[in-house]
Amino acid sequence: MKRRRRNQKYNLTILIFKILNMFSSKIKKCFPTSINQRSTNFLCAIRNAATTTTQQEPARVEKTINAVQLLGRVGADPQKKGSEQHPIAVFSLATHTNYRYESGEFMQRTEWHRVVCFKPGLRETILNYLKKGQRVHVTGKISYGEIKGEDGKPKTTTAIAADDVIFFNSQQ
Repeated sequence: MKRRRRNQKYNLTILIFKILNMFSSKIKKCFPTSINQRSTNFLCAIRNAATTTTQQEPARVEKTINAVQLLGRVGADPQKKGSEQHPIAVFSLATHTNYRYESGEFMQRTEWHRVVCFKPGLRETILNYLKKGQRVHVTGKISYGEIKGEDGKPKTTTAIAADDVIFFNSQQ
């Protein structure tokens, strides 16, 4: 049993040696010339190959999250905007929050979101099938921008750039 494991280990080491030998001369320098040497040389070869890069990465890369999920009803039929080269689909989406005051009075606050879609396949599906009043789930990113108004003054805009839109039955 020990001999079989040793042969398997030996064969695996030879295979790895051949693969690594094809990819890098640096690995070849660190890799053992005789198979009987310890596997620490192999780890040295892997470490050197992994740490050698052609471009310098920043010392610390910070991770961020920009994710939005909305479930609501479409306010109006989607519109096709933008240019012929860069069309986008735009529609409004209503979401609401329910409140109950201490007096027992029920209140509902509706918020409107501007949703834009740049992805070609999704954009065409939205323009062809999405209708006013339909319930949808939108997943995307919040995006801020600036546009010039009719008076020429810049106005800030907020929109949800849709990555995915799930259509629900249009029963109301």
